[in-house]
Amino acid sequence: MAKRSLALTRRSFLTGSGIAGALALSACSSEGAGDDGAATSGSGVDPSRRVTIAMSTTNEPDAGFDPCVAWGCGEHVHEPLIQSTLIHTTEDMGFECDLATSYECSDDKLTWTFKLRDDAKFSDGEPVRASDAAFTLNTIRGSKNAQADLSMVDDASAPDDATLVVKLSKPYNALLYTLAVVGIVPEHAYGPDYGKKPIGSGRYVLTQWDRGQQVILDANPSYYGEEPQIKRVVVVFMEEDAALAAAKSGQVDMAYTSATLADQQVGGYTLESYDTVDSRGVQLPVVPAGAEREDGPNTYPAGNDVTCNLEVRQAVNLAVDRQTIIDDVLGGHGSVAYSIGDGLPWASTDMRCDYAPDRARALLEDAGWELGDDGVYARDGLACAFDLYYAAGDSVRQAMAHALADQLGQVGIRVTPQGGSWDDLYPHEFSDPIMWGWGSNSPSDVYELNSSKGTMNYACYENAQVDAYLDEALATDTVEDSWPLWRKAEWDGQTGVAPQGDATWLWLANVSHLYWKREGLKVARQKLQPHGHGWSILNNVDRWSWE
Repeated sequence: MAKRSLALTRRSFLTGSGIAGALALSACSSEGAGDDGAATSGSGVDPSRRVTIAMSTTNEPDAGFDPCVAWGCGEHVHEPLIQSTLIHTTEDMGFECDLATSYECSDDKLTWTFKLRDDAKFSDGEPVRASDAAFTLNTIRGSKNAQADLSMVDDASAPDDATLVVKLSKPYNALLYTLAVVGIVPEHAYGPDYGKKPIGSGRYVLTQWDRGQQVILDANPSYYGEEPQIKRVVVVFMEEDAALAAAKSGQVDMAYTSATLADQQVGGYTLESYDTVDSRGVQLPVVPAGAEREDGPNTYPAGNDVTCNLEVRQAVNLAVDRQTIIDDVLGGHGSVAYSIGDGLPWASTDMRCDYAPDRARALLEDAGWELGDDGVYARDGLACAFDLYYAAGDSVRQAMAHALADQLGQVGIRVTPQGGSWDDLYPHEFSDPIMWGWGSNSPSDVYELNSSKGTMNYACYENAQVDAYLDEALATDTVEDSWPLWRKAEWDGQTGVAPQGDATWLWLANVSHLYWKREGLKVARQKLQPHGHGWSILNNVDRWSWE
C-alpha cells in the first residue's frame, strides 16, 4: 500500500527539460534497450499503431519486469504483457487458455495438470517448455520476495515438454486466478538482472526502460497469437499534475487522473471512467484490546475495546451515507461498495447496507450506550470512540477519513482521523481501523480477509461456519460451483461477515479509474479493474485502435 518517492519528480522534470523530453529520451541511457538502440520517438512505427499513456510513478515496478517478484501480481494485479500466462480471465471472470491448451484437476483436488502449446517461443528464439512453467512456479513458491501467493503449491514439475503438473498441499481452485497473471519466465535466461532485461513469450517485448521516466514496449514479432493492432506502447511515469499537463499539451494519448482534477477542460480529449473493484474500506477489529497478532516477522497489538462490540460495528455500517461520500469526495466518480469484489460473481447482494442513522442510534442505546453531554455515546466509562488511520500521502483517503468521521459524529460515535506513513500505519493493522484500498479479480480476497487463517484478517475474525464455507469453496469441482459458497461466507441467513451479521468491515466506495483519452483512440472494452490505477488498463492494449 505504501507509495515510494522519486528524487526526480515529474514536476521538476517538466520544468527542466520539458514534457517532450520525457517522451524522446536517448536510447543510450536506457535499461534493457534493444541492440539497435530503438528511438523512443517512435520512428519507423506507424502513428496509427502506437499509443503513449501517462501512469503514476507508483506504477513503475521497483524490481523491474519480473513475475517472480511483483510484475503482474502483488498489489497491482494485471496481465504481464511481456510474458505469457498459462490462462487468461475473460470479461465475465471465466477462463480461457493461453500457453495452456487444456487443464484438469484430480478427484482429490490436489493435482492440477496443464497441457501446453508447442508453438510458443521466447523472444530469444528458444521454445517455451513445461519445464519453464514449473521453474517459474517453484521460483515464486520458494522466494521471500515474490508477491504472487503460491503458498498452497507443494511442487511443480514437467514430466515432458508439453505437460505441467502442479501438486497442492490443500484444495485451492482459486489458484487459477493467480495463474492468470503469473508470467512464465525462461529457466535458461533467468537471473538477478532478469527484471531489467526480461525475455518472455508474450504480446510485447521490452525495448527500452529509462528508470524513473518511461518504458517502451514493442509488439513481439515471434508471438504465437493474433498480431497486436498496437505495435508500440510507451508508458511515461508522472505525477498527477504533470500527467494533466502532458494531456493538455497533446504529448500523450491517455493520462491517468483523479477526481480532484477531473473538472479540468482538456481540448481534444474526453474524460473516460472505468468501473473497478478498487475498494476503499475500514476493518473493524472484533476482539478486545490486549491480544497480539503476527504479520510475517512482526508482532503487533491486536483488538479494540470499542469495535469489539457487535452493536458498534453494525451501527457504524448503518450510520454511513456512502453515496454522499462518493459525491463529495470523488465528485461522483465511483460506486457504492458493500463488499470486496462488488459486481463479481462471488459477491453477495446480502452485503448491501442502507443508510439508517436512526437504527444505528437505536442499536447503541439498546445495548446500554448512553449519549453524553458531549454528543458521544459511552458505557461504563468507555466512550464510543476510536482512531481512524489513513495514508497521509493519499488525498482521497484523507478526505474519506474526515468525511466518515463527520458522519459517524452525527450519530454519537467519535472518530479521530490519524494520518501517517505506511510504516506508521502497519503496527495498527490489528488494533485500529485503517482506511484500506483493496480489490482484485479473484475471490481469494474474500478468503484472506475473512478466514481465521487469512493473511489479511486484520479484523481478527474467527467463525467456524464461515471458515467451513471458505474451505469448501476452494475445493469445489469448478470455480463456478464455488461462487454460492463465497456468498454464503458473507451471509447465509444466520451468520457471516455481512453488516447484519458480524460486520467485520465497513466498505465505502469502489473508486472509478479516470483517464484523459485523446479523441479517436478506441480503447477495447475493459474488465472490472482491480486495485491499482495503472497497468490493468493495458491488459488488452493489443486490441486498441485508432479511428
